[in-house]
Amino acid sequence: MGTFQIEGGHRLSGEIQPQGAKNEALQILCAVLLTSEKIRITNIPDILDVNKLIRLLKNLGVKVNHEDKGSYTFQSDELDLDYLSSEQFKIDGSGLRGSIMIVGPLLARFGKGYIPRPGGDKIGRRRLDTHFEGFIKLGAKFRYNKEERFYGVEAPAEGLKGDYMLLEEASVTGTANIVMAAVLAKGTTTIYNAACEPYLQQLCKMLNSMGAKISGVGSNLLTIEGVSELGGCEHRVLPDMVEIGSWIGLAAMTRSEITIKNVNWEMLGLIPNTFRKLGITVEKSGDDIHIPAHTEGYEVQNFIDGSIMNISDAPWPGFTPDLLSIILVVATQARGSILVHQKMFESRLFFVDKLIDMGAKIILCDPHRATVIGHDFKSKLKATTMSSPDIRAGISLLIAALSAKGTSVIHNIEQIDRGYEDIDKRLKAIGAKIERIA
Repeated sequence: MGTFQIEGGHRLSGEIQPQGAKNEALQILCAVLLTSEKIRITNIPDILDVNKLIRLLKNLGVKVNHEDKGSYTFQSDELDLDYLSSEQFKIDGSGLRGSIMIVGPLLARFGKGYIPRPGGDKIGRRRLDTHFEGFIKLGAKFRYNKEERFYGVEAPAEGLKGDYMLLEEASVTGTANIVMAAVLAKGTTTIYNAACEPYLQQLCKMLNSMGAKISGVGSNLLTIEGVSELGGCEHRVLPDMVEIGSWIGLAAMTRSEITIKNVNWEMLGLIPNTFRKLGITVEKSGDDIHIPAHTEGYEVQNFIDGSIMNISDAPWPGFTPDLLSIILVVATQARGSILVHQKMFESRLFFVDKLIDMGAKIILCDPHRATVIGHDFKSKLKATTMSSPDIRAGISLLIAALSAKGTSVIHNIEQIDRGYEDIDKRLKAIGAKIERIA
């Protein structure tokens, strides 16, 4: 189990380049299974979750060539489908939640797809029903081995057939999986209440460049005209908007002047304005974000009627749930109070006990809501020893430690490494005192 040792209380300065988007990369990588032709993808982040999926694809027989930093080619012309019934696949697939998205492409191209129950963050229930209900609407037969916790879908002899479906929830990975299955189905598929996050938009754009016919991209109503085959393409992964939000929070909490480079502003949605609600100055400079040093702190806005600021998550174009933990940490040093409402996951706020140990004033109202009373930097957080429970809580605790007085220790940093590339090296480059000691 890896460990970070952080000496907090130092101001940072300089420029930082966001990595490629983790959540987009996991979808895009699964899409390479839809064609036998070569696909080139750039700006792939070098993080644990993505590297696990690349290893799984290699074990499945995908020809993977690492050309340069973040740049790969993939060719799925000689796959070993027997791997799907192997013990190794059970190990590889169960260790990564993103592995669920190989099922749609395999079902579309080969008529069958299997996956062990996938792992991932322990942030509450994340049902897979949307994925499989979508496949069933396309004509697939669903199988589940309860003893081995193994899922499977098989297409009928005549192949998948397009249909109309209204998704029960706007699941990002569920929508991605269904779209990848539908692009090779016969006829027209209409998906209402589809997710429309930038990651999903990027996937649809990539598939269209491969020859798919998807319309309504960016909306919650997708129409897919099935085609007989797809070809190769080149695709570049967006900068990671969750990491961009993390750096905004880091700059505010450490009262540092930081420039975040090449952020792709048009894909950030509500992120800049949500941080502005906490009183943080977020300046647009070309395609960069500049955060000046908040030497006088930052003050939370109130609603027009004077009531306490409430920041909650929602499916896109709402505020992403992946940044609520950052908002919560940043609020601990704000001037004023906020209510953080985590609507989409019931276990994501349970890391607040660690912040309370550091001296934060937080009332956990229930599994979904926390009230934060800011210190206004009049009382610094105290250094402590803690363990990272998941990716987003982990980066939030790291930001808290960088702002705290004294030396903190964070264990289980593999959780942070799952989502953030070379984070200690990049933080050192802007002045952070952080060491990877195990």
